[in-house]
Amino acid sequence: MKHSLEPNDERPDTTDAAVVMLSQDFERLKSEVEKLRTELSMLVLERDELLLVECKNIETAYMLSIGTLEYKAYEIECAVLRMKRKAELIQEKKNRQEKVVLSKIEELLDIAFAEYQAKLNERIEKMNAAIERSHGRLLSGEETRELKSLYRAVVKALHPDLHPDLSDAKMQLFQNAVVAYGNGDLDGLRIIAAMVAEPAPFYDGPDATAQLTKEKERLSTLLRKVKDRIAEIRSEYPYTMKPIIQSPEKTEARKAELQEYICRLRETLAAYTAKIDEMLR
Repeated sequence: MKHSLEPNDERPDTTDAAVVMLSQDFERLKSEVEKLRTELSMLVLERDELLLVECKNIETAYMLSIGTLEYKAYEIECAVLRMKRKAELIQEKKNRQEKVVLSKIEELLDIAFAEYQAKLNERIEKMNAAIERSHGRLLSGEETRELKSLYRAVVKALHPDLHPDLSDAKMQLFQNAVVAYGNGDLDGLRIIAAMVAEPAPFYDGPDATAQLTKEKERLSTLLRKVKDRIAEIRSEYPYTMKPIIQSPEKTEARKAELQEYICRLRETLAAYTAKIDEMLR
């Protein structure tokens, strides 16, 4: 017997099930994106803590304990190289039986060693920055925790990686927050944090799932980059100086090493000075 469905017969309706499934997929994707945003904000905070606070503190401690000796060593290194080149220029003049005009030679040396002088000046600037930073007010443990908490809130609300479409005004506000955080300016960061609140991401319309998928890919890429940057920071100066400044024994050993090196450099410099004096007689 042949059966047929009459207009009033109940038919299996898959529309509602499909809608439920799509809704579940959307909510799952939305949850994944929010987790990525939270993880990224935490990693950005870790990166900035390394760059703006910990590395600065490490460099300050290193410069104040060892930096003077390193500057002196580099200064004498430059002097040795300059005297060596001066001797070579004088010898070239003598070989060609030309008159040795020291003022002209010094002018040539000034040009040739301008880069070395610039690096010396950079080291002086670093030392000045370390001294200035050492005079700043140290935050208490409670204040430090508040500073980090406020900065994390600002990062979640204003960081351009999390919010690619920030206005210029908000971008400037974020830059001010970075400076305040780096300087331990708790009052300044309090003001900025009070001005902003974390915006709720808005996903709507027929392409909402596509928006979320694209955002998930973008955040995943950023996460990898920030993790790589954190690893890079930990592998380079000044973070690599952390074991030295944390160990009085290693600090003293580094000082002794530099002092011995400076003595050898001074002996070399004296030898070149004597050689040039002999050449000019």
